[in-house]
Amino acid sequence: MITWLRLLFLTGSLFSLGLGLWVIFLHFFRTDVPAGIVYTGRFRALHCIFLLVTALGEILEKLGICSMPKFIRFLQDIIPNKNDPNVVVTKLYFGTIPVRLYQPKAPSGRPRCGIIFFHGGGTVFGSLSLYNSLCCYLSRESDSVVLSVGYRMVPDHRYPIPFYDCVSATIYFLKTLETYGVDPSRIILCGDSIGASSATCICQKLVTQPDLPKIRAQILLYPYLQGFNFQLPSHQQNRHVPFLTWNTFIYCVFQYLDIHPSWEATLLNGAHVPPDMREKSEKRINAHNIPKRFKERGYQPMSPGPFNEIAYLETRQILWTMNSPLIADDDIIAQLPETLLVSCEFDILRDETLLYKKRLEDQGVPVSWHHIEDGFHGVAISFNTKLFSFPCSLRILNIVVQFIKDL
Repeated sequence: MITWLRLLFLTGSLFSLGLGLWVIFLHFFRTDVPAGIVYTGRFRALHCIFLLVTALGEILEKLGICSMPKFIRFLQDIIPNKNDPNVVVTKLYFGTIPVRLYQPKAPSGRPRCGIIFFHGGGTVFGSLSLYNSLCCYLSRESDSVVLSVGYRMVPDHRYPIPFYDCVSATIYFLKTLETYGVDPSRIILCGDSIGASSATCICQKLVTQPDLPKIRAQILLYPYLQGFNFQLPSHQQNRHVPFLTWNTFIYCVFQYLDIHPSWEATLLNGAHVPPDMREKSEKRINAHNIPKRFKERGYQPMSPGPFNEIAYLETRQILWTMNSPLIADDDIIAQLPETLLVSCEFDILRDETLLYKKRLEDQGVPVSWHHIEDGFHGVAISFNTKLFSFPCSLRILNIVVQFIKDL
């Protein structure tokens, strides 16, 4: 019996040592930590924890116990949510879609602004619980009713299910605003990362539905906006910067859109875009439209590879407007509401925000843009984590709150 216990202990120790060495190798030899990020030690520690949890999830997946995304979300959901004494949080279902409603406790003499929030995470990470504190903060500080949408996620639910869950929850909420004390003239769609992508895609969809309340504004934090060009300056500069490295990014995209990993190199060199679409997209998704200062950390222009028709047929959904809202027609863009855009310097998706800003402004849409020089992808949710918070996270939320108050 003692021999078996010793063997078990030795096996566990070797496993832990090997996993720890693997995480250290990945962090120090496969990722970049820019000096411009405040608290780089904190950043490194947080990323090592992320790598460790992800590695454990992948092991469980290979053993057939649980998929990696489900394991990550399980850990996120067991983190206890802190109660905010100034906000009433109600867990509801819109049909089968779980949502959380955040309402300030203080009485109001008039209907409040309504914020529909879609969380990020590439449909792989993220959950209602993970974003609970952020939504509480937005509700309390902006005196708004916040609806956070718990759309279904991969691997059980791939495109278009997560997006249509967001659409369905939005339409249901818009039809029942009086129930929640919301002013129909002050509705905001908000999200971060892929949640921001959903927010602007839904805004584009709703401009063709005049029977619903008109959206007053959209708030997009470091959004994912296009699947045409993966060689923009920010892709080249930040491809190894956590928490959205190229490997994490493409994993999320392929999981969501159910694209086989073998097409990664083809997408990277742009060979999946047919000639007619390439000509149209290059006018809207081009490094020439990005200010020069964002190329100073390094940029090598690259021509797309020869068109691969099979790749297009296998991956064409990434080029559709609901997955690449940056290429929407001008007449749709021109009808979009006032917009707040937040970009982060050390984010692989940074330039998509810059390109969308130009598209909106070219069509006369009022835009407020804030660039976070020490920011990285996903930083906003760290604002109240104490040991792992970063100064820019609270700045981002306060920018959002002030934008809402100024509407």
